[in-house]
Amino acid sequence: MVKAYDKKLVLADGTEYYGYGFGGDGEAVAELVFDTAMIGYQEIISDPAYSGKMVVMTYPLIGNYGIADEDIGGKLPPIGGLVVREYNDSPSNFRYTKTLDEIMEENHIPGIYGLDTRKLTRFIRDNGTCKALITAADTPKEDALARLAAELPVDMVAKVSCKKRWYSRTPNHRFHVVVVDCGVKKDTVRALNAIGCNVTVVPWNTAAADVIAMKPDGVYLSEGPGDPKAVPQVQELVKALRGQVPLFGVGLGCQVIALAYGADTEKLKFGHHGGNHPVRILATGKVDIVAQNHDYAIKADSVDSTALTVTRINLMDNTVEGVEDTANRVCGVQYQPEGVPESLDSIGLWKQFICWMKGEDLRA
Repeated sequence: MVKAYDKKLVLADGTEYYGYGFGGDGEAVAELVFDTAMIGYQEIISDPAYSGKMVVMTYPLIGNYGIADEDIGGKLPPIGGLVVREYNDSPSNFRYTKTLDEIMEENHIPGIYGLDTRKLTRFIRDNGTCKALITAADTPKEDALARLAAELPVDMVAKVSCKKRWYSRTPNHRFHVVVVDCGVKKDTVRALNAIGCNVTVVPWNTAAADVIAMKPDGVYLSEGPGDPKAVPQVQELVKALRGQVPLFGVGLGCQVIALAYGADTEKLKFGHHGGNHPVRILATGKVDIVAQNHDYAIKADSVDSTALTVTRINLMDNTVEGVEDTANRVCGVQYQPEGVPESLDSIGLWKQFICWMKGEDLRA
């Protein structure tokens, strides 16, 4: 006997996809995006940059290795919903502590499986991101569209950022880095600890004077969700700190650096979400395959009139992937550097940041 559908996904244009529910037992309205990663679903559901997003996983089988607590990337629950082709609730992994269904249920994250994710991904690719609703299969379409018509929240960075400062120490540290939390992940803090940094994580709207009072060797502007223009306070922080202390921005942090220098940003049609984006380093010609999670990009022609230089481009759509101002020791990239911490390019990201904190230049 075929199990009856109990959930459906409704798009803003009225298209309906029927499937089966798992995870949180409720409705969810969020912006629909797709992620091309083959693994890492537990990092995806806990990535603060996915706050307010409903993610379609393009890899068909999800849940097969369960959830390992130590691999959770950030604080739950940032993700708005999860859409998969096939869900496996019997993990084969000696490290797993919970199933994906269990952790999503605990954190009230609804999911749906059993629908055609290939068709759905092609729709997003061709038409761009849109709002979507996970709801009961018997919800009238008119009611679903009325719920979709409501505005989504815009203060995503304030939602995911810490409310007060916290610390992560490491033995035999060499540097002190202040992380401006626009949606920082645990992996980022671990990576900074691994290169010898004591870390102080501060809320996204911390004043420049307060950061300077902490006497950091460097400041890291974290990744995060949403439109970089929605956080002008962080732009002002960059303007106040550049030239005084090395600045390193990632994802949203990189975009904010560009805005602070007078460049402009734009929303991408369907964003960059996944673990397999090819990025060319212009100084060397080397290509890194990197993980990304952002919906906005820096307008390439807007960088020309600023003190920034474009350092990296995405080979799939030629969008800007990195900028820097070597005179003031400022750099930013759109992707997650902890994914390629041992990069061998001559201007390695972590290496350059370390050299700047030591008062040196890797290329000197």
